[in-house]
Formats: sequence, C-alpha cells, structure tokens
Amino acid sequence: MNSLERQRKLFIISSLAIPVFLLVCFVVFPAIDLFRMSFTNWDGLSPTSDFIKLDNYIAMFHNPDLWQSLKNNGVYFFVHLCMIPVELAFAVLLNSKLRAAKFYKTMVFLPYIINGVAISYAFSYFFSPVNGAFDSILETIKLGMLSGHGWLSDEKIINFTLAFVSLWQFSGYHIILFMASLQSVNQDIMEAARIDGANSWQLFRYIQTPSIALMVDFVLFDNIRGAMQVFDIPFVMTQGGPGYASSTFTLYTIKTAFTFANFGLASTMAVAIMIIIILIYIVQNKIIHGFILKEGK
Repeated sequence: MNSLERQRKLFIISSLAIPVFLLVCFVVFPAIDLFRMSFTNWDGLSPTSDFIKLDNYIAMFHNPDLWQSLKNNGVYFFVHLCMIPVELAFAVLLNSKLRAAKFYKTMVFLPYIINGVAISYAFSYFFSPVNGAFDSILETIKLGMLSGHGWLSDEKIINFTLAFVSLWQFSGYHIILFMASLQSVNQDIMEAARIDGANSWQLFRYIQTPSIALMVDFVLFDNIRGAMQVFDIPFVMTQGGPGYASSTFTLYTIKTAFTFANFGLASTMAVAIMIIIILIYIVQNKIIHGFILKEGK
C-alpha cells in the first residue's frame, strides 16, 4: 500500500513538473524580466541599459496619445460586453431543437477560424469609400443617406467600425463556448422544472445561467483580454490612423518598441496593460457575482 501510494505521488509530481517548468520559463520569468525592463531605458539593441527609476511610468501617464489609444480599446470592450447577452441568447437558441442547427453552428463559428489578417483585408474593401460593398448595400435598401461617411476615416465612427469587424470575428467563438457549457446542464433538473411549470425564461434565469457561471467568467475575461490586446484589425485596416484616432494600446506599445526603439517605455506599457486587465476583471467579477448572478439564486 505504501509503495502504491509512493508511486501515485511520484506520478502526480512528475505529471506536474513539466507544466510548472514551462509556466516558470515562459510566463513567470518573462513577466519578472518585463517588470525589470520597465525601469530602464533599453533601446532593444544596446548590451546595457540605465536604471531610470519611475521615469517611464511618469512619461506614460503624461502621454495623451497613449490615453487616446486606451480610450479606443474601451470602444472594443463595451461593444463586445453589450453583445455577450446576445451571444448567450443565440447559444440557447442553437442548443434547442432548432431545424438545421448544425449548419447554423458551423456558420457562426466559421469567422473565428479565418485568419485575422485576411478578415481585416476583406473588410477594408467592404468599407472602402470607393465602390465599397457596404455603401452599395445601404443604397440598395434605401438607406443611401447613411452612405459615404468614411467608415475608416471618420474619427467619430472609425473605432465602432473596427469593433464591428472584431465582433464579427469573435462572437461565434463565444457562442460555441456558451453552447458547450449549456450542454453540460443537468437535464433531469431542467425536466423537473418544466413539470413544475417553469417557462423558458425561468429555466434560463434560475437554472441555466447559474450552471454556466464559470463559462460566463471565462467569456468576460476573454472579452477584457481581447479588447485590451486587439492589434491585427486596426493595424491592417487603418494603421492606427488617422493620427492616433484608431490606435490601440497594443499597437501603440509595439510602435514604441520597434519604431521609436524605446523598449523600456514599451515594457512599462505592457506592465500597465496587465494590471488594467486584472483590475477590470476583478471589478467586473464583483459586479456580475455580487449583483446579477446573486439575484438568480
């Protein structure tokens, strides 16, 4: 028995050794080194760098273009956040005995598996002011007064246009995640509730939603992470322009590192975005579990 217990412990330790080693090497150590570099003026090429205390953090907080980029990230965050209930509703619908459900599942997931750069190029032509398909569609459905707005050049709407492209690409992924979680809900409980007279809304509100709380947490976190780290769509479609009107935090950080050769300041921005993601997640989690899900119990 003792030998069997030792073998069991040895198996557990050996199974965890490689994941822990990879975590330390590729997550913990790089994060520590990133934090260290945020206090230097390293240019990415020199073998040495100078310790400049909090200069990078002060420069970051006094940079108006960076704040504009962070504001643009906020558009992605709130657009996707508002769509999460819609994605959950679609998941519930597709999870029911809907005719041709498999076809719809494939169609909603298809945009997610397409390369982001390809999607960005396709929508660049779609929203083009010269023979763009979107303006043509507006003309066809008698909404020509809305066409010709410069969907990728007007500073007032450009980030909403890009957020729409991001939504088109990633909503299907969230719908599939919700569907997978809904399929794990105990059907015996659902059937018992139906027998007791519960309608579809009550089933969703009091049984399905609490049962998929962990998946809701994951999707909310994925929304924060994705919104704060969005890069390929604005980079391909607008290059962050006009000016910094559509620049994002990640795009500005990469430009700081590779265009302006200021890896120290870029490291500071990377540390800041990690802290922002964690703080937003904590606040969001408190709101969801403290007020919304709590009412359903």
